[in-house]
Amino acid sequence: MITRDEMFLPILRVTPSFSREWNAFLEEWKEKDDGYPYYLALGDLAVHMIGLLSSGKTDELRSIFGVVEQWHLEGDDYVREAATVGLLEDLQNGNLHQSTEPKDFLPFLHPESRFWWEKVDAFWRTGAPIIDDRIRR
Repeated sequence: MITRDEMFLPILRVTPSFSREWNAFLEEWKEKDDGYPYYLALGDLAVHMIGLLSSGKTDELRSIFGVVEQWHLEGDDYVREAATVGLLEDLQNGNLHQSTEPKDFLPFLHPESRFWWEKVDAFWRTGAPIIDDRIRR
């Protein structure tokens, strides 16, 4: 099972170009008593991924989405929810895109991540809950 404290290790392996943002995040939050706010790091990762998409670095994106799929399938509750509400939701935020669109990520999604992508999309379109006990997989 992947825990919150381990979730970024495989990301750093598949996208070393994210190391600068990750190290800045660790430095900024190292003195906090209540742990790292990983949701903020996921926002940084989303912006990084949008940059990769806009510069055509699709191999790196495929590797990242492989890790995201692992988060959804092998993560603890925190990791699975963070992958959806922290990362996929940020990737769908049109305000973060300039030369790209959220739908441009669709070809990179694996089956479980695609399921949760659609749940986030439905939330924004209709207000349907993203995560509730009936759909927790």
